[in-house]
This record gives sequence, structure tokens and C-alpha cells, in this order.
Amino acid sequence: MKTLYITRHAKSSWAENVDDHKRPLNSRGKLDIITMSNFITSNYKKPDIIKTSDANRALTTAQQFKKNFNLPDSKFEIDPSMYDFTGERVVRAIENTPNDVNILMVFGHNYGLTHLVNKLGNEFIDNLPTCGFVQIDFDTDSWKNLSQGRTKSMVFPKHLK
Repeated sequence: MKTLYITRHAKSSWAENVDDHKRPLNSRGKLDIITMSNFITSNYKKPDIIKTSDANRALTTAQQFKKNFNLPDSKFEIDPSMYDFTGERVVRAIENTPNDVNILMVFGHNYGLTHLVNKLGNEFIDNLPTCGFVQIDFDTDSWKNLSQGRTKSMVFPKHLK
């Protein structure tokens, strides 16, 4: 069995004159990271690998989860191709994961991640909110050509307030 954790970056700042790739988190995003990462790392199994977009907001979010999971640097991959808003490059990053990885956690962006949750899971959502987390389980031994899995859980910041 393979387990995929899909997490959208925390709420970011829309300050003027900042390149989209470099946008930092806003104060709400910083608080949501702490709340969500504490909850997820206390209630879910540690991923074998974390893969994240290199955009500042996704990277900052992923780094907090890495820290809370106490994951070594060797299990933390920064992948520029995951700076993707369709989800297709994220799917390729997932499919390129070695099969000895059983739990994979990915961090990225909308609308790509909402599309991914709806494509791979069996529960439809309108929108994966910032810092939202979804677990999807697959009855397979390979990350290649994933078919529809089972949406096991969804946790959003509003659920923890």
C-alpha cells in the first residue's frame, strides 16, 4: 500500500512588488503552520520523504513539517518542477518516487493540488485551502500510474480552531 499526504502551502502575503515565487507567508499563515504541523505530526505516521515546490511559501510550510516530523535532510526534496498550478508536474514527481517509499508527503500550490485531490481521491472537494492536508491511500506497490485511491482524511486549519 502507498499513502500520499497532499498539503497546500500556508497563507501567503500579497504585498506589492514581490515576485510570486518569492512571496512570504503572512501572519495567519505562520500561525496555521504551527497549528497544522503540530496536529499532523502528532496524529499521522511520519512520511518516508517530503517533496516540495521551491517557492518560498511552499518551502517554508514544508520545512516546518520536516522539523516537527524530525525528518533528516536526506528525506527532504526541493523540486522546482512542483511550482505547478495544474497538478501535472506534481503527478510526475509522485510517479518518479522510488517504490521503497511507502508514505510520501508533497507540498505545492492551487489549483493543481485541488485537482490532484479530486483526480486521485474518491471524495470531491471544491478547494484545498491554504495549509490544508489530505491523505489518500492506494492499494498498490508502485507510485507509477496511480489509479483512484481512497481519501482517508482531510484536515484544514478551520477544523482545528
